[in-house]
Amino acid sequence: MPIEPPEVIESPDAKVVCSGSGGALGHPKVYYDLHTHGYIDCGYCDRRFVWMKHPAAAAILAGNPPVDHDEELTGRA
Repeated sequence: MPIEPPEVIESPDAKVVCSGSGGALGHPKVYYDLHTHGYIDCGYCDRRFVWMKHPAAAAILAGNPPVDHDEELTGRA
């Protein structure tokens, strides 16, 4: 059973930026492009960003993201 992301952020844009919680609890600013898969999990804080205009957005938000073992989706090998 997959572990749920700590936070899901719905984005109207396909390009997003994440810097964690901010302040001392944050992480370096990273930029992601959601065009390919419609979502990505931040490699630092595990927040999931979902591009709301992607055809699979509803499935992703329902907890059924497309199965793809691509390192790009998780930031982990």
